[in-house]
Amino acid sequence: MRIAIVTISDRASRGEYEDISGPAIEACLRRFVVTPFEAVRRIVPDGRDSVAQVLRALCDDDPVDLILTTGGTGPSPRDETPEAMRDVMEKELAGFGELMRRVSLEQTPTAILSRQTAGIRGRTLIINLPGRPAAIDLCVEAVFPAVPYCLDLIGAGRLETDPAVLKSFRPG
Repeated sequence: MRIAIVTISDRASRGEYEDISGPAIEACLRRFVVTPFEAVRRIVPDGRDSVAQVLRALCDDDPVDLILTTGGTGPSPRDETPEAMRDVMEKELAGFGELMRRVSLEQTPTAILSRQTAGIRGRTLIINLPGRPAAIDLCVEAVFPAVPYCLDLIGAGRLETDPAVLKSFRPG
């Protein structure tokens, strides 16, 4: 099982800012994923082309089963992760973004500005997460129960979670 964690940030890609979001995603996964996995880390600048390029490479050239991105989903001019996703994905899974916004709105009214989504390219599931570590945990825990079954359906690697920490759902 290979899981890519892609941090999208101009400042982090230039080394001006410490990436705290990527490590937060990996720490979150290590709490409840029991399947051994390789974490493939990338840091890229904001922008449609840079994000689309790394997503295509991780899906097509050196395939991973799951990509979790962080950053670039707000309304500012450089936030183009959803646009890059549209350029790359073959099928959108809008319910992931809907659920992430819903649970986030319970904590902060500005969550309505977030544009997270998810989609599939080949045998890779791609999920866009917010950039703040607290929001990352909240969103990953909300959507992850559906991730193992989605990976099964698209022919990706099998992923198991610790049901005592986070119970995933697979229909009987």
